[in-house]
Amino acid sequence: MHVSLLMWIVSLVGLIAMLAVDLLIIGRRPHTPSIRESLLWVACYVGLAVVFGIGISLGYGGRYGGEFFAGWLTEYSLSVDNLFVFVVIMTRFRTPRAYQQKALLVGIGFALILRGLFIAVGAAALDRFEWVFYLFGLFLLYTAINLARQGSGEEPEFKENPLLRWTRRVIPVSREYHEARILVRRAGRLTFTPMLIVMVALGTTDLIFALDSIPAIFGLTKQAYLVFTANVFALMGLRQLYFLLGNLLDRLVFLSTGLAAVLGFIGVKLILDALHTNKLPFLNGGKPIPWAPHIPIWLSLTVIAGALLVATVASLIKSSRDAAAGNPEQAPRIPGPSADPAGAGSDAGGR
Repeated sequence: MHVSLLMWIVSLVGLIAMLAVDLLIIGRRPHTPSIRESLLWVACYVGLAVVFGIGISLGYGGRYGGEFFAGWLTEYSLSVDNLFVFVVIMTRFRTPRAYQQKALLVGIGFALILRGLFIAVGAAALDRFEWVFYLFGLFLLYTAINLARQGSGEEPEFKENPLLRWTRRVIPVSREYHEARILVRRAGRLTFTPMLIVMVALGTTDLIFALDSIPAIFGLTKQAYLVFTANVFALMGLRQLYFLLGNLLDRLVFLSTGLAAVLGFIGVKLILDALHTNKLPFLNGGKPIPWAPHIPIWLSLTVIAGALLVATVASLIKSSRDAAAGNPEQAPRIPGPSADPAGAGSDAGGR
């Protein structure tokens, strides 16, 4: 699949335009979006992803279209899991709900830039060192096992990463919000608000989650363009999805199990693909292993969609039965807000 420089430029300009429109709408009228508004925006971004995938199929062939859809569906599903921690971040820093849209948008924009750099490095490493596929596959299997052990009753946690700690230590931050503004002047001195800390927390936390999702999508496609665009479409609808799902997040009790199955499957696929192009001297004399089964993209797409569908349906059935029986969850998944938005989260545990 050859993607011209013009195609990359058009894609990047389109991304910047979408971010600009989003930021303009939010800046003109900060508010908490209604379910209808959120649903329309989510449907819009999902529709754009579908149209883009169809365009890839028509322009480059069904194989690459299938790779995009499989990658996008995987990234989108992993992003839903990230929303649990986004809720925790907003709660810990006591971010006013009317201004959470701007925090999410800027944080997601920051995450897209960091993911773009991560994807470029990953693509270069995979192109030069094919044995990296083995490492990615083993890492995904390790992550899948941890997710499966995590269970459905654990409270999502948030731990400040080094960049966030450095930001809070070096930059002067006020103790209260000033609407959705990032920078204010107090007593003749420019001071940042907790909104900046929230944005940095959202962006850098998403990058940490990308350590799982980027290797996963490279297990479905080796095309850096498809990896990048799948991430773009998955993250661009995340802000509206945050408000659309709301309290429904707690009902997805088997989401971690479904994601564990997806990551485990992709981990196995990565290792099998690596065996097909094996160059490690201690495996089969450095020659490819032809008897390793090949997993076609249509099967990958079917397994991913099936695992997520089963996990979602099973979660909703269990939640409905628990509600009918009057059995609340064993432990709350979302903690209460802290007293100080500028100093929140410093005592939180790691995920």
